[in-house]
Amino acid sequence: MSLSAAARSVAAVVEALAAQQHHRNKLLHLFFHFGVFGIFFISIIDSSFVPLPLPGVTDIMLIVLAAQHTNWLLLVALATAGSALGGYLSYQVGHRGGMAFLEKNIPPRIFQRVCDWMENHAILSVALPAILPPPMPLSPFVLAAGALKMSRRKFLTTFTISRALRHLAAVWLGIHYGRQVLHFWTKFSDKWATTILTVLWSVILISVAIAFYKLYKTSRTIGAQATQPQQ
Repeated sequence: MSLSAAARSVAAVVEALAAQQHHRNKLLHLFFHFGVFGIFFISIIDSSFVPLPLPGVTDIMLIVLAAQHTNWLLLVALATAGSALGGYLSYQVGHRGGMAFLEKNIPPRIFQRVCDWMENHAILSVALPAILPPPMPLSPFVLAAGALKMSRRKFLTTFTISRALRHLAAVWLGIHYGRQVLHFWTKFSDKWATTILTVLWSVILISVAIAFYKLYKTSRTIGAQATQPQQ
């Protein structure tokens, strides 16, 4: 067999395998196609005080997308930029709402501990929740950073670096354990690809829309209260 004939045979086999893989992994194909563009917006909400129904969804997306060999620098950059924006919005809400808003939106059982940590260990109080995965709470500390008037520059620097480290860890997991991740995902999604995709993205998109509305409404409410003359 000539070299050109062998090359054509190999190319035909690769093309057939790719077509079969694309057919079998419809969920992966559609999920990844949208995920690169959607991860920025989802990471905004994932870092805000309005939680998504699935905690850590940004980490899950990063792991799966990295396993699919998506550009890891792009993934980390998009997720970190979205996280920084979401954290800043929540910081501003806490800053403008003050302690009254903080007490209203943080469970009483952890309110005092959050305040004590922020007053005594401000940088750690932002860095640790931003790095650690669920069930470590994030929003109480972000709101407290604003309410207790932590320096905006210090908050953004600490929060952004911490989230970048967490996103790098998620991408590392996806790159080094991608084969196992994709094998499990493919096996799980073969039969229910369309159903899973529809339900997953419907829930995420609706949650994102509600979260943005709540952020906007809260910001307007706090702004109106701040402009009212004190009695």
